[in-house]
Amino acid sequence: MKNLPALLKKISRLRILVFGDVMLDRYIWGDATRISPEAPVPVIDVDRETWTAGGAGNVALNIASLGARCTVAGYFGNDEAGRKLATALNDRKISTLSTPGDGQTIVKTRVMVQRQQLCRIDRESTPTTYHVSAAQADALLKKDIAACDAIILSDYAKGVLNDANVARITQLARAAGKFVALDPKPKRALAFHGLDLITPNKSESLQLAGIELAPHTPFPAAEVCHILHERYATKNLVITLGADGMLLSAEGKILKTIPTAAREVFDVSGAGDTSLAALVLALAAKEPLAGAAHFANAAAGVVVAKLGTATVTPTELSAYIAHES
Repeated sequence: MKNLPALLKKISRLRILVFGDVMLDRYIWGDATRISPEAPVPVIDVDRETWTAGGAGNVALNIASLGARCTVAGYFGNDEAGRKLATALNDRKISTLSTPGDGQTIVKTRVMVQRQQLCRIDRESTPTTYHVSAAQADALLKKDIAACDAIILSDYAKGVLNDANVARITQLARAAGKFVALDPKPKRALAFHGLDLITPNKSESLQLAGIELAPHTPFPAAEVCHILHERYATKNLVITLGADGMLLSAEGKILKTIPTAAREVFDVSGAGDTSLAALVLALAAKEPLAGAAHFANAAAGVVVAKLGTATVTPTELSAYIAHES
């Protein structure tokens, strides 16, 4: 990208609001050299533990890492995990807004053995615990919607996002002339309409379109893009295709498919968050969709070569794109 320095400069002037399912990503690092006498399972000798923000929090971390200002709103419990999560974000100069509730902070614990994930342990309350009404969303976010350049709705189907608050946030954003993007999770369907961008993966796009494919059936890209535009009136659609790159669509029409930029894939954890953050930043900086997708593709290419939930910096991105040129 010849205009990368100019784009990064524009991004540094942006403020983004992220609203959705924040969570704490906890990592237990160790080694396993023996089998337990109690059961046929490995015994992990723990070396260290680390924490970072996951889910919508990881989207916020990527926004901050790429140089923009960010506020993230979601459920931060009154517990140790909630305090660790807020600290992980505040240390990166990300403002945090906590939605009401009386549940526990969502925590995903990954046990890592010799740089490989052995298992994941999830802790969370029921979705109703994290429910936020339209009125609560209005009171919490109205000021920040007016002050930001774009809003990202980051859905992990944990309960923070629902039809009522998505409709109200969209209404407030439209009245203020703000860009709105959604990363949807169709297993808990949201009623959304008229957004600027949605970023499902291939499987999610099929679920949103109501299409069930038989095994080994080619992906019906044109049909999916048409149906999603008809149902949701989304201006831009970017479908992440894994190893096959990204499919770009506008107003229901396919624009192009761009190949993956990843040279090495070590861990895909959080790569979708990185791609989403980079896409929205570039589009909010008035980059055309194709250019924004190349920018996001390169950012994801950097992150998947790292271990664990990770972010990308402008320096890393510049070096990566220079190597690709």
